[in-house]
Amino acid sequence: MSAPVRVLLVDDHAVMRAGFRMILESAGDITVVGEAANGVQAVEAASALRPDVICMDVQMPDMDGLEATRRIAADAESRAAVVVVTTFDRDDYLFDALAAGASGFLLKNAGPEELISAVRVAAAGDALLAPEVTRRVIARFALAPPGEPAPGVDRETPIGGRDRGVSPGSRPSGGVSPAERTPGTPGPGAAPAVELTEREAEVLRLVAQAMSNAEIAQRLYIGEATVKTHVSNVLQKLGARDRVAAVVYAHRHGLA
Repeated sequence: MSAPVRVLLVDDHAVMRAGFRMILESAGDITVVGEAANGVQAVEAASALRPDVICMDVQMPDMDGLEATRRIAADAESRAAVVVVTTFDRDDYLFDALAAGASGFLLKNAGPEELISAVRVAAAGDALLAPEVTRRVIARFALAPPGEPAPGVDRETPIGGRDRGVSPGSRPSGGVSPAERTPGTPGPGAAPAVELTEREAEVLRLVAQAMSNAEIAQRLYIGEATVKTHVSNVLQKLGARDRVAAVVYAHRHGLA
């Protein structure tokens, strides 16, 4: 059996943390390894405990969840996927969270199964945005002016390369350096700015349809591990931090 998903809960309300703990640990394959009541504690706990997933509130004393997310995402040794869990369905929180390095966005009115699923999906490296949230991301960024990067795409640092041992500013294997890449230049329907193999482009199209790795594997009749490799290669070539950025890229370039 695989090891349980290690989760850090960050919320300034103890009752909320207790409720999340009860829900997540009822799943059987998830264990809560720590709790934090503010962003300062979250950064310290993330460094000490090295969780797989962090459920992060936004509005907290001392340091909010967005700043804590930025600091955790900047930690080269961190492997944690940050899922922002908030009461407030606000666009500024959504886009600021993605820009800070969050892997997903979930509202606190979500049901228990949605929370459990969110943690599992984030731990697997899959996208974690509801369809309506994805549409809002695409509406804001897909038709951005030429030269404007998609959320999660940084011309200075291939953020998504961190998990694959690519140092900031280095040239990812098989791709081009961020300085040579202009993700926002081609308009919708134009040829991609980077070269993807036929299979990688096919996987990207399915990712843009909000399919998980398991669903893509079933659709293409290949192994889930193979899908994960293709997704990793696509993110690396795009210089994208996560699947959200890849979805935006696909819509910008007529691949969705």
